[in-house]
Amino acid sequence: MPALDKTKAETSQHILEHIPKEAEITRIEFEGPALAVYTKKPEILAEQSYIVGDIVNLIRKRIVIRSDPSVRLPEKEAERKIHEVVPRDAEITNVNFDPSLGEVIVEAKKPGLVIGKNGAILQDIVRETRWRPRILRSPPIPSKIIAHMRHYLHAESKERERVLRTVGERIFRPMVHRVGDIRLTALGGFREVGRSAILLQTRESQVLMDCGINPGSMNAFEAFPRLDTPQFDLDSLDAVIIGHSHLDHCGLLPFLYKYGYDGPVYCSAPTSNLMTLLQLDYLDVASKQGIMPPYDQRDVRETVLHTLPLRYGAVTDIAPDIRLTLHNAGHILGSSMVHLHIGEGLHNIVYTGDYKYGRTVLLESATVEFPRVETIITESTYGALQDVTPSRIEAENKLTSTINETLDQKGKVMIPVPAVGRAQEIMLIIDGYMRRGMLKEAPVFIEGMISEATAIHTAYPEYLARDVRNSILHEGINPFQSDYFTIVEHPSARDEIIDGEPSIIIATSGMLEGGPIIDYFKRLAPDERNTIIFVSYQIEGTLGRRVQKGLAETPMVTTEGRIEVTKANLRVESVEGFSGHSDRKQIVNYIRRLQPRPERIIVCHGEKAKCLSLARFFHRKYRIETIVPENLETIKLR
Repeated sequence: MPALDKTKAETSQHILEHIPKEAEITRIEFEGPALAVYTKKPEILAEQSYIVGDIVNLIRKRIVIRSDPSVRLPEKEAERKIHEVVPRDAEITNVNFDPSLGEVIVEAKKPGLVIGKNGAILQDIVRETRWRPRILRSPPIPSKIIAHMRHYLHAESKERERVLRTVGERIFRPMVHRVGDIRLTALGGFREVGRSAILLQTRESQVLMDCGINPGSMNAFEAFPRLDTPQFDLDSLDAVIIGHSHLDHCGLLPFLYKYGYDGPVYCSAPTSNLMTLLQLDYLDVASKQGIMPPYDQRDVRETVLHTLPLRYGAVTDIAPDIRLTLHNAGHILGSSMVHLHIGEGLHNIVYTGDYKYGRTVLLESATVEFPRVETIITESTYGALQDVTPSRIEAENKLTSTINETLDQKGKVMIPVPAVGRAQEIMLIIDGYMRRGMLKEAPVFIEGMISEATAIHTAYPEYLARDVRNSILHEGINPFQSDYFTIVEHPSARDEIIDGEPSIIIATSGMLEGGPIIDYFKRLAPDERNTIIFVSYQIEGTLGRRVQKGLAETPMVTTEGRIEVTKANLRVESVEGFSGHSDRKQIVNYIRRLQPRPERIIVCHGEKAKCLSLARFFHRKYRIETIVPENLETIKLR
C-alpha cells in the first residue's frame, strides 16, 4: 500500500471508531488543509458536535463534515425549504450554493433569526436539505466581485473538488526527510518597495510568501520578483501565502497559474475578494495603456479556483512540516501577518507584511502576541529616523484645513487614493468632519474602483474597527453611504464636475499611475486655485512621487491620443498621518512589544537606506541578529 494511502487508511480508521454508525459515513477525503468526512445523515453530527471536537483533539487535524452529494436536495428545492424553515422576519436576501463544499450560503438582514436559539434553525436546515449552512449578514452595499466569484466557484465546482483533493493529498503526504535546515530566499521587495516575494524552503517543503509587482518600473527585472533564480521551482511549490491585496504583494500571482502552478493560495477572505478586484483592474489599466500584461483573465480565474480563505487565528496545515496562522496586520481590510510553525517546535517565523501598529478609524492595530517567534521579517517603508508621522489629530487637522482653504478660494481638491484602505479611511474622516461642522460642506465625488472596494468592506464588518463595526451591525448606520458622497458612474460626468462648483474628488489610483484621477489631474493641475493631497505612500518612479517632489510639468496623453504638456501649477500637499504603514516610532514600538522576543530580525520592504538604518538601531538596541538581505540572497535560518 502506498504511504499516502496507508496514512489515510489509519486516519480514517480513527475517525470511524469514534463516529456513530447511524451517521452512515460514505467516504473520508483529504481536501485542502482539512479532512472531509462525508455522511448520509449530517444532522446526527450537527446535533452531537462534541464528537467531531473529540476526534480533532485525538488526530490533531481539522475536520469538516459534508453531506454525501447523493442525499442533498436539489438546489432549487433546498432554497424553497430554507425559506419555509427560516422565519420571514429574518429577511433573507440571498441564497447561494457551493457544491464543492456542500455548503449553502444564506445572507439575511437578521442572521440571528436564521441561526435560531442554540442553533435550532441551523439544525433544521441541515435536517431538511442536507446542505451545511453558512449564515452571513446581508451587506449594506452588494459587491459585484463577490457575486461573480461565487458564481464562478459554483460553475466550476467539479474542478474545485479536484483542486481540494490534490492540495489535501500534498499537504498530508508522508514526510520523506527529517525536519532540519530552513532557508529563506529574497525574490523581491528587499532594499526596495514593490514586487514583494519571499521563498521559504525546508528539506521537505517550499512556500512562497507574496508575489507582487513594482508599479513604478517598466523593466521586467525590476518590475517582477526574481522567479528566475535556481532556488525557485514552480513544480515543487507547496503553497503561496498572500498577506494583503495591494498589487505590490499579489499582482503577479496569476502568472504562476499561467505557467502551470496547481497548488493553493492562502489568505484572508477579504483579501481573496480584493486581490481579484485589483488584479482584474491591473489587466484593464494595462489594456488601456497598450501594455502587454504577464497574464490574462483566465489566469485570474484559476487563482480564484485555487484560493483557500482562512480566518484570523485558525491554525492550518499547509505542508507536511509547516502550519500557518494569519493574524490582523492593521494595514488594509483583511491584511494579515503570517505566522509559520515549522516542524514540531523547530522554528517559528512571523512575516509582518505591511502593518500598522496603531488603531485607525477603519481598522484595529496589528497583532503583537504570538505563541512563539524565532525569526521576524518586518517591513520598513517608513523606517528612516526622520519618518515620524504626525498624530492622527494633526493629520486630520491638516487634511481638513487644506480642504477648507481650497474650497474658500473656489478651488477643487483632488485626493488620489488606492481603492482599498486609504479611500475608505478618508471617506470616513470627511463624512465625520462634515457632519460635525468642522469641514466646509461641498460635494464629494468618488470615482474608480472605490465603490466596489467599499462594498467588500461592508461585506466583512467583523474585520473593521470596533466603532465602524458597531455602527454597521448594531446601529444600522453605514458611514460609507453618507449623503455627502456622490458616486461617479460614468466618465461623461467629469466635465460637469470639473466645470462645476468647488468640490472634493476622491479617485484612483493612489500614485497617479492610471485610473480616473489622471483625467482630473490633467484638467485641474494648471489652475493654482486647485489642490492635490497625497495621503498614501508614493513609490519611486511613479508620477505621484514626481508630483510630490515638485514636478513643474509633465507630458500626458489626451483623449484624442495626442501628447500635451500639463503644467502643475496647483498646490501640492502630503499628509502622512493616514498611511496604512507604521512609521519609525511604531515599528520600533512593535518590535519592542513583540511577544515573545525574537532571536533574529530580517528587515525588508523599504528603500535601502531605511532598511539599513532600522537594522542598525535594532542590533544596537536589542543585541539581536539583524539582517538586511539583498534580492537573490539566501539566508539559512537554521
